[in-house]
Amino acid sequence: MQKKYFEYSDKKQKFKRSVNTLTSMVNRNVRNQYRNSVLGILWTVLNPLLNMIVIAMVFSLIFNRREMEGLYYPVYILSGNIVFGLLRTATSNALPCMVKNYDLLSKTRIVHEIFPISNVLSAVVNFLFSMIALFVVMLISLHKPGVGFHPTLLLTVLPYLPLLALFCLGISFILATIYIRFRDIQHIYSVLLTLWMYLTPLFYSLEMIEQHHKAVFLLKLNPMYYYVTYFRQILLGNVPSLLTHGILCAWSIGMCAVGFVFFHFSKKKFLLYI
Repeated sequence: MQKKYFEYSDKKQKFKRSVNTLTSMVNRNVRNQYRNSVLGILWTVLNPLLNMIVIAMVFSLIFNRREMEGLYYPVYILSGNIVFGLLRTATSNALPCMVKNYDLLSKTRIVHEIFPISNVLSAVVNFLFSMIALFVVMLISLHKPGVGFHPTLLLTVLPYLPLLALFCLGISFILATIYIRFRDIQHIYSVLLTLWMYLTPLFYSLEMIEQHHKAVFLLKLNPMYYYVTYFRQILLGNVPSLLTHGILCAWSIGMCAVGFVFFHFSKKKFLLYI
């Protein structure tokens, strides 16, 4: 009985240490991202806002776009950008995370999974700051099509964000593992990420390409299409269908499980290749 108590106490202490380490790493990642800039963490709000203004000006003035899928166009752009931005930030930063933390890995008995997890959580924090920019635009545009603060907004965002984070975490586990043996993956992934961005309806809608059946087919194979569409449905005050919920859950749990297994069975040899 006493032995079991000490085992439980030891596990509890390890868990507390892991949580404290994870919290410190997330805090450090967020602070370091804009450490040498004058505006600091405010850039997490300004970056998506400025990008939205540039893209909205181009499409609104040149292509005469005012709304898309029932949503005011600047809100349409910004909502897609901050969702894809979470994926881009989390996975890109996770790529070299094991190599960058070689000293910690080699000198302490730290849980390896903490490093990709900390990068994903840091991206989630940035996402929450970017939501401020989105809410500012929505407040300014309350009289525009599809813009409003609906009662379902916060209730549906709460389960959505963990699903998106799990999906990003699965990819982060895979990329961090591959990077240890194959450093060129960083450059290859940068190109693939750009391609992935254009295959996701961030600036255009499904209606614009519905006559191109192959393009629609490819779009619906893209998991980010569902994450972006789900988020926009929330902003419109709609509750996404059970099918959409099922697709998101399948992608999130499936990707996280595959990534975790790949990472777990590879981590014993990490120090040999770093």
